[in-house]
Amino acid sequence: MKFQTQGVHHITLVGSNRQATIDFYQGVLGMPLVFEQPNLDVPEENHLYFDPGDGRLLTFFVRPSRVNDPTPNPEGIGNLHHLAFMVSRATYTQIAERLNALGIKNTGNIDRGFMDSIYFRDPNGQLLEMACYKFVPPEGYTHADVLHQAHLIRVAAGDYAIADKHIADALIELSAKRNASLV
Repeated sequence: MKFQTQGVHHITLVGSNRQATIDFYQGVLGMPLVFEQPNLDVPEENHLYFDPGDGRLLTFFVRPSRVNDPTPNPEGIGNLHHLAFMVSRATYTQIAERLNALGIKNTGNIDRGFMDSIYFRDPNGQLLEMACYKFVPPEGYTHADVLHQAHLIRVAAGDYAIADKHIADALIELSAKRNASLV
């Protein structure tokens, strides 16, 4: 039983603190911070989302109490938290069933508001994710563009995390910018 991946969805690393992470990834490497919100699994952490240049995401879990630590540490700051692969909706709907058929334990669907995720471990214990966005960006825009706009809408509304309503409004706003009307 096989399924087809379509590229890297995002990579999430354990970072130090918010400012140090932004200073390096945006300030040094030029990756814009497109949105941030609480880590939906660990409320005391913040989740930073950077655009590494292709509209996909490089993300970091950070805490105010952490400091940079350049010492190599397999469980420390800067290590891979999980590796996510992008899949189509059609593939996504088959993943849990196919993993189960292969005897591979998995989380089943987890609704992340703006995407759906299924997690499982490879034979070496690395946490992997198969992810599928809940939206298609308007022509000429990227997933990062939509998430950035949704973040602005979410923050203005005082909401905790990005939800369907923020994505829907972001899609409307971006589409309106691209398809301006004379009236």
